[in-house]
Amino acid sequence: MRRPRVLLADDHQMLIDALKSVLEPRCEVVGSVTDGRSLLEAAEKLRPDVIVVDIAMPQLNGLDAGRKLQQKMPAVKLIFMTMNEDPYLVGEAFRAGASAFLLKQAAGFELIDAIEKVLKGVRYVTPRAAKGLASISMREPKAREHVPGPSGREREVIQLLAEGRTMKEAASVLKITTRTVAAHKYHAMEILQIKTNAELVQYAIKSKIISV
Repeated sequence: MRRPRVLLADDHQMLIDALKSVLEPRCEVVGSVTDGRSLLEAAEKLRPDVIVVDIAMPQLNGLDAGRKLQQKMPAVKLIFMTMNEDPYLVGEAFRAGASAFLLKQAAGFELIDAIEKVLKGVRYVTPRAAKGLASISMREPKAREHVPGPSGREREVIQLLAEGRTMKEAASVLKITTRTVAAHKYHAMEILQIKTNAELVQYAIKSKIISV
């Protein structure tokens, strides 16, 4: 029987090494990456069955990377990991295409089980994160339904700038012009009704585009 092909994405090499040691007896770990943009490239090249991805990824966070992956590779199973037990984040992960949601504190114990479940088409949420999920009943997206927000590309620009990159550096990462980066930035600020770079960073943190 063919072992599941798994791609790991986390910016902490120690965690990647630990996950590899847990997975390799049962799975084929086809690669590992440390940022969201490298994840997109590696996924397209390696075509894994399962991607284990940290939500707080540099350059492109796991949620936005997951949305892109679901468009390009709808059959891939996404297992999101985080330190954050916020039930709203669980909801965001599943709206981004998650098949499973794990807390990093317990990932080593649950990961094999989660992989087996998602490959059978069963969703999995770690029990500690699931406690408050039923109570919110996915209300948040309904509340936001008529509230305009930044586009996917604008979120990418916000993340790079909030991480401290200049507009020129962001343009290089996104392979667009500096003028286009500026246009995305200021359009997003207009939509969000914010006026300063500090407010933009605060929005990025509050919206889980970046983590601190």
